[in-house]
Order: sequence, then structure tokens, then C-alpha cells
Amino acid sequence: MAPFLRDRITEIRSWDDIKLLTVAVDRLRQWYRPGLICLGDAAHAMSPIGGVGINLAIQDAVAAANILVKPLREGGLTEAALRNIEKRRAFPTRITQGLQVLIQSNVINPVLQSTRRPKAPLLANLLRWFPVLQRIPARLVGVGIRPENVRTPETPVSPI
Repeated sequence: MAPFLRDRITEIRSWDDIKLLTVAVDRLRQWYRPGLICLGDAAHAMSPIGGVGINLAIQDAVAAANILVKPLREGGLTEAALRNIEKRRAFPTRITQGLQVLIQSNVINPVLQSTRRPKAPLLANLLRWFPVLQRIPARLVGVGIRPENVRTPETPVSPI
């Protein structure tokens, strides 16, 4: 046992003290209320597949900053501004969650349920056979479906 855990072993008295990670992939029906906007995990729980939850949370925050800066400066924040944040970020969230569920259902679950040595899925073979395709999942994980960039009065809006 690792030396840094020795003094903690007495904390586990039964299997009831052992917890497994519960994974949920879901979204709020509405991300906002007057005076409140939920972003990141508060608006949409992500699977750990791809490790993209933090990416989406940061992109949500950047989109919110871009959309809210003007109404907040002018003192005219409306529900419509909050709705615009949800509209902008809901599509990339749904697509990313859909891809996570697809990977879980078609790659991870079959491997976990199989008693035989797993074979690489067709997609993995395609990536191996055609290395140029490796850029696609790398971009989806690293950049996302709809990347967000901080906009200031000095920086024009870049096309998506």
C-alpha cells in the first residue's frame, strides 16, 4: 500500500464507504432565469469521455462574457441576453454529448462486456490507415464544435 494512504485505511469500515463515480450526460431544459445563467456542469453534465467538460465550460463562459458585456455596461441586462447564451452554446453541447454517448455505447460498453480480446473499432482502424483523419478527433477534443474567442472592442468578431 502507498505510504501516504496507510493512515487512511481505517476510514474504510465497509463496502458502503466505497463510492463509484456516477456518470450522467444531461442538460437543463432552460439554462437561465432572470438574474441567473447556468454554465458548464451547472447547465450540462458531461461524460468524462474525451475530457472535454472543462473545454465546454470555458467556452460557455467566454460566450457569456461576449454576449453580456454590452448589456452589463449599459445597465440593460435582459432575459433575452441570457437566452442568447443558451442558444449559442446548446448546439455544441448537444453534439458533444451525443458523440460521448456514441463512443460509450459503441466502443467502451462492448469492450467492457466482452470476454474476448477486443478488436479495434472501424473508426480506430480508419484513423490508423489514414493519418490525416487523426486531426478530426484531435480538433473535436481540443477546440470543440463551436470554438469561442474573447471579443473586445479592439478585436473584431471572427467568422465561425
